[in-house]
Amino acid sequence: MSVYAEDRRADRAADAEQRRIDQAAADARRVEREKAADERAARLNQQRQDERAQAREGRARARAERRAARGEALTAGNVYRKGTLALVTASALGSLPAQVLHFAGISPMLLPLPLAIEGAAWVMAAGVAYADERHLPGWVRWFLRLLVVAAAGFAASINYTYGTHLPGLSEPDRQAAGIGLAAVTLLGPLLFEIRKWVTTLSARTGTPEDRERRRHERKRRRQHRSIALLADRFVSAAPFGQLDFEEAFAHAWEIETGTDTPGMTPKLHQRAARSTAALAHAQSPPADQVQRRTGRLFRRRPIDPTLTIESSDTPTKRSTADLEESTPAPALPAPVVIDLVKPTKPAPVAAVAAESTRPRRATGRVPAAARSSRPARTADQLLIEARSATADWSDRELTAEGIRKAVHTSPAKARILRDTLRAERAAAREARKQAEQSAGTAEAVAA
Repeated sequence: MSVYAEDRRADRAADAEQRRIDQAAADARRVEREKAADERAARLNQQRQDERAQAREGRARARAERRAARGEALTAGNVYRKGTLALVTASALGSLPAQVLHFAGISPMLLPLPLAIEGAAWVMAAGVAYADERHLPGWVRWFLRLLVVAAAGFAASINYTYGTHLPGLSEPDRQAAGIGLAAVTLLGPLLFEIRKWVTTLSARTGTPEDRERRRHERKRRRQHRSIALLADRFVSAAPFGQLDFEEAFAHAWEIETGTDTPGMTPKLHQRAARSTAALAHAQSPPADQVQRRTGRLFRRRPIDPTLTIESSDTPTKRSTADLEESTPAPALPAPVVIDLVKPTKPAPVAAVAAESTRPRRATGRVPAAARSSRPARTADQLLIEARSATADWSDRELTAEGIRKAVHTSPAKARILRDTLRAERAAAREARKQAEQSAGTAEAVAA
């Protein structure tokens, strides 16, 4: 009995364990199904939210586009252009029926006349706009305007006559009707002409940058009239489109003023030199130096900087190998000794003049023995030296000042060398271009 009971207990325990396992598996499957259902519901909910958000963004974008379209359509320019066309159409519709009734009352065969008269006015008005676009001579536009006035004036007289003879109206009403029909007949062409005039002016005005550029051009031509005229001569002398006005103006400025810096003139260079000298003198130690010598005070008078600094206003030139002559330098004034303390008894005061470390330049012509042994170079020699010195220079670096410093020559010769080298480079580029074109043509023929 004990074995049987143990077997029964073991079986019941095994059944209970199996039921527990089955129940746990069922619970796990239920949890998985619920989790999957929750995830599916969350995905659907998120998808619905995304769709609603996209719909809201689409509606907001459509509203923004409609607002932008309304803003573009309701700008002052569009309202003026479209409103003018609407008024022109209304004036044509108001003036044409009166003319049709007037000529139809005379004879049915005169029905094409109103269309011809109105059509002539509008076609001539369109001709004025076409003449403005093609930049035709002014007499053409004024002749077309005269035809517009003639056609519109004739139509206005007809409408005025028809309005003043309308039956069933009092005399003031007839007068008002005639004036209104005549005015509306003239209003259409007049508004069309004003619209075209305003459009042309706005196109010529352009952007604020264009207005500033035109204002700058007018100011430059007014303040530098001679240079601008010389630049215009350069542009007109060159083939069409090959010389820019800015380049011609820079070249004319260099010819007129001798410097390639825009805005600078010889007088401004002189002022700059004087200002630099004055600044250097102001930043130097004070000229009043009080010294005590033998119980007395001495004060030296400051030396005038204008006497020690060579001014570009004077014709003084330095001795160079090209000029082979020199001119005397102005003599420096001797320092003046001033006795600030009254002596008790007269006694001579020995004042020693300050020694100048500046070398004294030769006066008069330099003797042949003191001149430079370097021979004067010919134009061909200068050109050869300039070619070798500027072989690796770019076109921007090829300036008269750079050549002058490289070959040590005068500014006038440096400008001649610069123009010659630029012409040689331009000819070389043109030759290379023609050679490449010839090679390409030969290859095309061979192919």
